Amino acid sequence: MRADRLMNIMILLQNRGKMTAKELADELEVSDRTILRDMDALSSAGIPIVSDRGKGGGWRLMDNFRTRLSGLNIDDIKSLFLFPSGKLLEDLGLNIQALDTRQKLLAAIPGTFRDEAQAIWERIHIDSSTWRQSKEKVHALKTVQKAVWESKKLKIYYEQADGEQKERLIEPLGLVAKGNRWYLVASRNGELRNYRVSRIQTAQVEDETFKRPIDFNLADYWEQSKKEFIQNLPQYDVQVEIHPAIIPRINFTGKFVQFIQRKNPKEDKWIPATLRFNDKQEAVEFILGFANKMRVISPEDLQDKVVSTAMSVIEFYKNKS
Repeated sequence: MRADRLMNIMILLQNRGKMTAKELADELEVSDRTILRDMDALSSAGIPIVSDRGKGGGWRLMDNFRTRLSGLNIDDIKSLFLFPSGKLLEDLGLNIQALDTRQKLLAAIPGTFRDEAQAIWERIHIDSSTWRQSKEKVHALKTVQKAVWESKKLKIYYEQADGEQKERLIEPLGLVAKGNRWYLVASRNGELRNYRVSRIQTAQVEDETFKRPIDFNLADYWEQSKKEFIQNLPQYDVQVEIHPAIIPRINFTGKFVQFIQRKNPKEDKWIPATLRFNDKQEAVEFILGFANKMRVISPEDLQDKVVSTAMSVIEFYKNKS
């Protein structure tokens, strides 16, 4: 473990130039004291590592020293061959050339790892697209991408969930592919926000540049943003009893409803369960779709809503005839 950590310290310093003991400790998930002992060990081993004191100081490797250690192990090399969806690369204008990038990687890695890397390439393919071709258009993506690369402000006309379009002047920080959809993470008036690229009607790159926040990390921000989004989703729990014949259908349509709890079948073989929806109307529409194969136990007012909705449907078709 310590040998791996010492090698990782050299790689971090080689790639980032200079880091404080605290930054190294946070990165490697050890104490500051452990890092100081590691620095003594590296110095004793003849690695030209020096400490700059004062404001802006930190640990660094001597300018004329460069380690040949890549730090790559077999798991790292395997991960390099798990390429993202070709559609995502195409969206970014990174079209796969005649000579696949992985062939170039194969030629560069040690022979002892080559067979396993080749096996990963041949056995795993990542496709983030849906079974039906998405109708979302991301015509503004290239303009957005240009602003991201060049750290230039971006003026957009953005369609909100209610269909209203708003003009926004934003500082684009990064693009995120979630499934087969693109999202833009940007700063507006000092506040970080997420924009669905398909809702950007027009985009114009401004001449004015901006400074990226020093402590901003796109992956960390996105993970936190996802957690907050999930926590803030509305929840409407319903107690039901389900006929066993429709259990496979409910499992299949799992993206519309979440099973919170599923109990053992009763004597009549109906299965008590707790289902979670976003709201009451969504629950009504879902439950009615299963006709007499699902019955509501609670909330009681949902029973009344299901009955009244069913009656209105009957009246509608009676009047049509």
